[in-house]
Amino acid sequence: MSSLHDKFWPKRLPRHITPPATPLWDNVAVNARRFPDKPALVFLGRSTSYRELLAQVEQLAAKLYALGVRKGDRVLLNMQNCPQLVVAHFAILRANAVVVPVNPMNRAEELKHYITDPDAAVAITTADLAAELAKASNELPEAQRLKHLIVTRFTDAFDPAQPDGDALPPAWEPWLLAEHPAPPLAGGAVHSWQECLTGQGPAPAPDAGGADMAVLPYTSGTTGLPKGCIHIHSSLMHNAVASAAWGSATSENVVLGVVPMFHITGMVAVMHATVYVGGTLILMPRWDRDLAGRLISRYRVTNWTNIPTMVIDLLASPNFAQYDLSSLSYIGGGGAAMPQAVAQRLFDNYGLRYVEGYGLTETSAPSHTNPVDAPKQQCLGIPFLSTEAYVIDPDTLQEMPQGEAGEIIIHGPEVFQGYWKRPDATAAAFIEFKGKRFFRSGDMGRVDEDGYFFMTDRLKRMINASGYKVWPAEVEALMFRHPGIQEACIIATKDAYRGESVKAVVVRRASHQHLSEADIIDWCRENMAVYKVPRVVQFVDALPKSGSGKVMWRQLQETEAA
Repeated sequence: MSSLHDKFWPKRLPRHITPPATPLWDNVAVNARRFPDKPALVFLGRSTSYRELLAQVEQLAAKLYALGVRKGDRVLLNMQNCPQLVVAHFAILRANAVVVPVNPMNRAEELKHYITDPDAAVAITTADLAAELAKASNELPEAQRLKHLIVTRFTDAFDPAQPDGDALPPAWEPWLLAEHPAPPLAGGAVHSWQECLTGQGPAPAPDAGGADMAVLPYTSGTTGLPKGCIHIHSSLMHNAVASAAWGSATSENVVLGVVPMFHITGMVAVMHATVYVGGTLILMPRWDRDLAGRLISRYRVTNWTNIPTMVIDLLASPNFAQYDLSSLSYIGGGGAAMPQAVAQRLFDNYGLRYVEGYGLTETSAPSHTNPVDAPKQQCLGIPFLSTEAYVIDPDTLQEMPQGEAGEIIIHGPEVFQGYWKRPDATAAAFIEFKGKRFFRSGDMGRVDEDGYFFMTDRLKRMINASGYKVWPAEVEALMFRHPGIQEACIIATKDAYRGESVKAVVVRRASHQHLSEADIIDWCRENMAVYKVPRVVQFVDALPKSGSGKVMWRQLQETEAA
């Protein structure tokens, strides 16, 4: 069944690739020699060449070494898209250490886990997020706190007085331009970005190879706290090279970097793939449809990976007629299905076929993608380069007939090594199938007559809000810390724009019957990332439970969907 898609395989591409055995940071060094003066990054009007990028990476790597970072140590990276994120990411790798990317929307209570679980002593962040990170560290037991916090301002990367035509959206000015005083770090030291890039000695000798851990991104699941996914250099390198090849990337690519690069898709398919080929990244820290339209037009953007809501929003702008999208040669993404009408408009007006893909943090996304010349809509695509995938019965683990739904399993060089400190979860995530080790995605799908994969359902309990994955168990665990909440169950509710939003079904404690929906939503905003915050709160006297006492969340979900 896995070979049904053979006739749609891009004829220009091999089925398998041999990615470089070099570590990921070496791609910066290679292109600093090949294209020293070529723009690697553009941020609000200011360019950073490959020569400048490498110099900053080397300086920051030297500073990390001076602060005690050694091979294999985990370093937190908590930023929105900006040049400093790219510099810091590659500098951590250049220091032979491991990047722990953190969602910048996380609040202090959530951040504690990202400090303690990877045993991180050093973190790098932007000034607007530093206080929350320091608060998280300061509230931990002394032995678990951060020892060093490196803080940069957005204005370290551009001159707000000379935006060079890339005018800031007015709503961005308060957080992007505001001065944020350096927070105190109990038992540790706070360092400025400029200090870390000035007068450092040489970086440590390169000592990390393809088989060494490179990135430890965290993914949530059906139970408990987020789990770290162990990715080695070679797994991310494979998908960076494969993503570039799939999209016919060259050094002349100009890529709009607006999907978050703390997330595996933005990190690998956008940042690493662009740096690998020596292209130029046009960076946006947040989504703004009119700034995106201006940047695509001005810089003649060729490649744009996104989530469908971004495309829908841009096309709906009252200023859309002013923008020139004719330079785009590739547009695609995932996280949610692209509406057929929007995909048709892209094709009719620009000859662009929206290319949808699929993957998880565990698979260095993507594991599947649509052929650029033969995509299907609302479709996961076909197994990626060097990848095998099947649909199996989740109970018997036998392959399902073509067209019938089952669990998607994946084997390939992009698949992670296992969960950090979680041998039990690692063992449960893999099975032996056809003599190989396959990852159990937890997603239900089917394969059509052409070998394309389609999502049908999820074994895992997850809410997809504009492409952001919200795991109910994590939100529930945070909500139980509210003194007035006796029980809470998180389910999905339909949302015309986001696809799905978060709904909380809550039982109030007898002492807190006065709690209102607004009270709980406000508390959630202070204690969790905004995309996890319930948009709706429903109060009930009791949650439905099974004979064993488990909350019957599926019953609540089915009632909501009815």
